[in-house]
Amino acid sequence: MASTSRLLAIMAKLREPVTGCSWDIAQDFASIAPYTIEEAYEVADAIARNDLASLKDELGDLLLQVVFHARIAEDIGAFDFTDVATAISDKMERRHPHIFGNDGAPVDANTQWEAIKAEERAFSGDTSALAGVALALPALMRAEKIQKRAARAGFDWPDAEGPRAKVLEELDEVTAAANEAEREDEIGDLLFAVVNLARHLKIDSEVALRRANAKFERRFRAIEVVPGFAGLSLEAKESLWAIAKIDQRALD
Repeated sequence: MASTSRLLAIMAKLREPVTGCSWDIAQDFASIAPYTIEEAYEVADAIARNDLASLKDELGDLLLQVVFHARIAEDIGAFDFTDVATAISDKMERRHPHIFGNDGAPVDANTQWEAIKAEERAFSGDTSALAGVALALPALMRAEKIQKRAARAGFDWPDAEGPRAKVLEELDEVTAAANEAEREDEIGDLLFAVVNLARHLKIDSEVALRRANAKFERRFRAIEVVPGFAGLSLEAKESLWAIAKIDQRALD
């Protein structure tokens, strides 16, 4: 496509050693990675706000990150954008043989997917069910992915009662912790247990916490504008909070 070719040409010009942009030339995979993650979150934010105009822009920014990484790789002779597109195309066709092959024969898509993923893990040299869960994922999201992988291997509670009891157990262990290091460890276990409970209740923990953050922000912004807010007692602030909670529920 002409637009894709144009974008690739722009990035090539920006990275040109003599006449390019000094900032773009100086970047490498590690320095660009935080921007890539940031742009992915901005895509998610646009989706959450149902802002399609922003989504178009943010997807463009995210695409630029892919092009940037591919250009850095091309400059060192590793691979280029075409190789990236070819690799993902090959992967999508390989993971969907019931669509792109198999002569239309009926298949169990979930079983087939797991078999294909297992083959890919074996090829990578790491045969663990947890292989390939990216370390850079947000902690809640990574916890959920780890738990889902373990569940596929049969290591899971049959219903939400086990995770619910585990949350209460971990909360008691936080209270019983003797020092800061133990409290940190137990808080981590508690958060992991909460993610597990959410998973069993079919709730996406990352989405739920993001919404809770937004809810808190809306309510706090509504009460902090009260004259003299900072000097009010906690009881007075709690009263304002209760009113804001009722008001915002009415709006929701």
